Amino acid sequence: MIEGVVTAGYEAVITLPLQDPAGRTREVEAVVDTGFNGYLTLPPVLVADLGLPVVGDGEAVLADGSEAAFDVYGVTVVWDGEPRYVETGAVGVDPLVGMSLLDSYSLYVEVADGGRVVIEPARSP
Repeated sequence: MIEGVVTAGYEAVITLPLQDPAGRTREVEAVVDTGFNGYLTLPPVLVADLGLPVVGDGEAVLADGSEAAFDVYGVTVVWDGEPRYVETGAVGVDPLVGMSLLDSYSLYVEVADGGRVVIEPARSP
C-alpha cells in the first residue's frame, strides 16, 4: 500500500522512491494526475540530477490543447515496495504519477486539506 496526503491546493501527493542508474534511491513528492494516461513525468532538473539515460523522444497534447515535444528517459520506480522500470518524460516542474502507473491498483482520495491518499492493489472481480 502507498499512502499520501491531499494538499491545501487539492493535489493528491505521494512520496515516490526513484532509483538512479547506480541503484541509489531518492524520494520525491509526486502529484497523482488522473488526467494523465502515461506512467510518470519528472522535471528536467530532477532527471539531470538522477543522471537518467535518454531512451527516446515523446510528444504529448497538454491539458490546454498545446503540443509538447520532450526527451524520454528510463527510470526505476519503487512502486508498492517493488522496483518497476518505466519511461518518463522530462517535462514540467512537479513529478506527476499517471494512470498507467496506477494500472491494477485502486486509488482512494479523501478530498480535503490533509485528506488521505491510499493506493493499493485492486481486488479481483
